[in-house]
Amino acid sequence: KNSGQGCIHTALTDRFPYLKYLRFFLRPLYMARNAKDSVVSYFNMEHMTTLHPEPGDWSSYLQRFMEGKMVFGSWHDHVNGWWEKKQNKLCCFLGLSPSAEEKEIIIGKVQFDAMKKNNMVNYSTSRELDFTKSSFMRKGKVDDWKNHFTVAQDEKFDENYKQKMKNSTLQFHTEV
Repeated sequence: KNSGQGCIHTALTDRFPYLKYLRFFLRPLYMARNAKDSVVSYFNMEHMTTLHPEPGDWSSYLQRFMEGKMVFGSWHDHVNGWWEKKQNKLCCFLGLSPSAEEKEIIIGKVQFDAMKKNNMVNYSTSRELDFTKSSFMRKGKVDDWKNHFTVAQDEKFDENYKQKMKNSTLQFHTEV
């Protein structure tokens, strides 16, 4: 059903000052990805964008990620902040009661391959991204991080992750 409502894609943290005012008009739906695949994705994205300086080499980028020295701050703080605001019943939260058929349509539209083809999602119209370097939606697979991390980086990352996420009940799958 078309209610005339739109969708805004953003990387704002839950602590963004204007978010409390936007909640009168918006209902945030937060989706997160595991930290290892996220850092690989961010690294590739920053190679594409013309808005940020070159991200440098993988090792130094990974270190900055673990230290929370990213453009939008710490991934760990970002995910933990939203996790604390989680909703138990998504459809209830959104004020929806979709039929089984509508749910199937939604499920089809949020599959990676469908989103990769959708110009409203894949950033193909963005002038700030250099698509000769990579596509915005690359693989859509869990555990691509294994193609980038060394064993030592993986071990260091896991220790850092355990420390920064020790107070969270949030769990991600990092392997298939």
